[in-house]
Amino acid sequence: MINIESYLTIAKENSAELTVKKSTFVCNVARTTTEQDAQMFIEKIKGLHPKARHHCFAYLIGSKNDIQRQSDNGEPSGTAGVPILDVLLKKNVRNTTAVVTRYFGGIKLGTGGLIRAYGQVTTLALNNAIVLIKPQNVTKITIDYAQLGRLQNFAAENQLVIESISYQENIQLYLLTNLTETSANLAKIRDLLNGKGIFKPSGTKYIEIPQDK
Repeated sequence: MINIESYLTIAKENSAELTVKKSTFVCNVARTTTEQDAQMFIEKIKGLHPKARHHCFAYLIGSKNDIQRQSDNGEPSGTAGVPILDVLLKKNVRNTTAVVTRYFGGIKLGTGGLIRAYGQVTTLALNNAIVLIKPQNVTKITIDYAQLGRLQNFAAENQLVIESISYQENIQLYLLTNLTETSANLAKIRDLLNGKGIFKPSGTKYIEIPQDK
C-alpha cells in the first residue's frame, strides 16, 4: 500500500561552494533511499576530491528519518557532521545525504567558524534542490471530444494534473488527484459532464513538486 504522506527530499544531485578565510567548502547533496546508497554517494564524492583533507557528511534515511548518521571526518568533534545534520533536519528532508568536502586554506576558523561554514554551505546546496513528493490517485477517464475543454478547465481551476491525453475514437486521459480528494473531485467532474464519461481507477503514483528556497 502506498504511503499517503507527502514528504520533502532532493530532486537530483546538487552542489554549492563557499570560501571562508581561504578554506573552500564544497557541499554535494543527493537523494538516497538506503544506507548503502548514502555510503556509495559519500565514496563517490571522496573520489571526486582525492586531495581534500576532510569529507564530512550527514544523512537521513527512512520514512521517519529512522537512520541518522553524521561524521566530522577529522574535524574537531561536533563542528562538521552535527551542523550538516542539523540543516537536513531543519529543512525537514528525508532520504537525503549531504557531503561537505573541505580544502584547508591555512587559516584556522575556530569551533564557531567551522560550525557556521558547514551549516551555511549545506543550506546553499539544498536551495532549489528540494522537491515535495506527493502521492496521487490515477484515474483513467474516457470522454467525447466535446467534453475535453470543460474537463481541462476544471483541472486547471482546481490545480489537478492531467498526466496524458490520447486522441482516438474518443478522448482517453489520466487524471491525478490527491488521495483524500479523489472522490469529491470525480463527483464534481461527473456533474460537469452531465453523468457522461467512463471513470476507471488506475492505481497510485508519486509526483514531484519543486519547492522554493
